Amino acid sequence: MNNTLSAVIIDDDPAALESLAQWLNLADIEVHPFASARQAMAMLTADFNGVVISDIRMPEMDGMSLLKATDRNIPVILITGHGGIAQAVEAMKLGAYDFLEKPYNPERLVDMVRRACEQRQVSLATAPHRPQNDDQSALEHIIIGQSDTLHTLRQHIQSLARVNADVIISGETGTGKELVARSLHDLSIRRDHPFVAINVAAIPENLLESELFGHEAGAFTGAIKQQPGIFEAANGGTLFLDEIESMPMAFQIKLLRVLQEREVTRVGSRQSIPLNVRIVSATKEDLRQAANAGHFREDLYYRLMVADIHLPPLRERPGDIPLLFGHFLREASNNNQVDMPELSYEDLVALELHDWPGNVRELKHTAERYLLTHSFNDISVQELLQLGSTNRTAPTSEEGSLSARLEQVEKALLSAELAHHKGSIKEVMEVLDLPRRTLNQKMQKYGLRREDFI
Repeated sequence: MNNTLSAVIIDDDPAALESLAQWLNLADIEVHPFASARQAMAMLTADFNGVVISDIRMPEMDGMSLLKATDRNIPVILITGHGGIAQAVEAMKLGAYDFLEKPYNPERLVDMVRRACEQRQVSLATAPHRPQNDDQSALEHIIIGQSDTLHTLRQHIQSLARVNADVIISGETGTGKELVARSLHDLSIRRDHPFVAINVAAIPENLLESELFGHEAGAFTGAIKQQPGIFEAANGGTLFLDEIESMPMAFQIKLLRVLQEREVTRVGSRQSIPLNVRIVSATKEDLRQAANAGHFREDLYYRLMVADIHLPPLRERPGDIPLLFGHFLREASNNNQVDMPELSYEDLVALELHDWPGNVRELKHTAERYLLTHSFNDISVQELLQLGSTNRTAPTSEEGSLSARLEQVEKALLSAELAHHKGSIKEVMEVLDLPRRTLNQKMQKYGLRREDFI
């Protein structure tokens, strides 16, 4: 994927065209200048990976006509010296990315172009029917699950790994946000550079600036020597900011500046240090709601929200639980050199009917606890879960109709037997007294693949 920022600029005024080209070139944006919209149209193909900046008033084909003729997925920024509210509203209705009146602030335009280019690259990378590479199979062993939700998630991760856009990962505690962030890094062109993870909530507010940005010797009491910050440590690679919603409002404006300028200044210094780093943030809250409520800066939210990934809670993909539990059980068995106990279908049904408020993290800890407990006490998974207070004793009204609940149990039974017999179709047919054709149909219906249980 070509991550070069690119812009087609169109203006019939040679002086204005040259001035705009100079500003964008200084910002390391590749420029393709045209004196007319018709000349530019040949370049605006479906795979064009940049942004269009066009004057509105031009002969032959004006900016509004260009906007109508351009693929709606290509960001178009319109500039006019004779605009008004009505024209701006019309342009936005037609799908313009943004609308500027002359004289405009060139720095604002440059920032707008950068954000638009990033969104265009995300749009191209996540478009359907794009060819996949061998990274998909590797990702299946990292982001584990056989549900449609997980298949889609893996495709999304692989697509976003190919671009340099900043990403926000949202999801409940324990859903695997850092694992996804690391996967984005490992599948990207930055894989040979550092991946640095930091929990923002774990840093005291008075140390946040020096920890992230670094400090010079003598910058404050206790600053005995120069200390590079976390941003510098991640330079060239990926910086993962976990629990970004906990960042103090006073510090958010400083982070916004670093993200916009892609440079950082250590505490006690006036020298800016250029940054080439991808920011992946994680939150367990809805940042859009937090911004609306005034708990998170709206401009920082839009700066971070170039692309997003939402991780579903475990309760929304119960069919993945047997596969995940088996994986964590084998992992714990290998790490502790303890024989892995076999699971009954009653065990796996109990797993699927559990609430899992701690999501995948809780599931992993339960697998480890079961392995160690089972080594000296022949306890079942169901008995182990009943020791806690979060076990679901009966389906709730939110879980659907009777037929939907029966399907859930049927899928759990099939998953349990396939896991118990290590994917042996013949043995599952015998135990459940099912013809092969019927078993195949049910496995296809529930998205169960034999190879996942071998």
